[in-house]
Amino acid sequence: MTLAPYVSQQPSGQLRPRRDPDWMVHQLPVQMVAHDFFRRFVSIFQELGTTLLEDADNIDHILDVSVAPPELVRWLGSWISAAPIDEALPEDLQRRMVRSAARTLTWRGTAHGLREFLELLSDGPAEVEDGGGIWRSGDAPADAAWVRLRVASTGQLAVAEFIERIRDEVPAHARAELYVADELVWRSGEDSGSHRSSYGRKA
Repeated sequence: MTLAPYVSQQPSGQLRPRRDPDWMVHQLPVQMVAHDFFRRFVSIFQELGTTLLEDADNIDHILDVSVAPPELVRWLGSWISAAPIDEALPEDLQRRMVRSAARTLTWRGTAHGLREFLELLSDGPAEVEDGGGIWRSGDAPADAAWVRLRVASTGQLAVAEFIERIRDEVPAHARAELYVADELVWRSGEDSGSHRSSYGRKA
């Protein structure tokens, strides 16, 4: 896997210049440089060496989801147990999904984490209501394990795919409902393959 050549910034703030394309040829003795055979022969190894050096130049950035190759971005997502990412999705969305999953990992399953995840997938505002809270002994309601999710749209995802991703984020013990544009499209415990709505006719 080869990354595109990258001009990195040094601690001094200066940019590291690109490598001379004939960096290996220019290391030959003057007498050998004058012969076309030696130049062409060394150029073969120079091309191979350049590929290795460019990868080494980029090693500091290979785990940066903003510049890493798309296939590596999806692989990085698997490190943090992110749901598998469809390679057909727009590249920018893939990067944002992994970045958001990493940022909200410690909030996973909470109202805050669900809201951020919904806003990422829908590319718009989201509302999360739940029955959780803190009560004095004996004052807790009989039913607090519920969550209601609302978004204006499913963004760039089909409704069925949107539901599948949300299903993995909702706490297993909680009953969940998902509304898209005020229309109920999913309730936990129901088969996502037969979700209630044909909203946007994406599914």
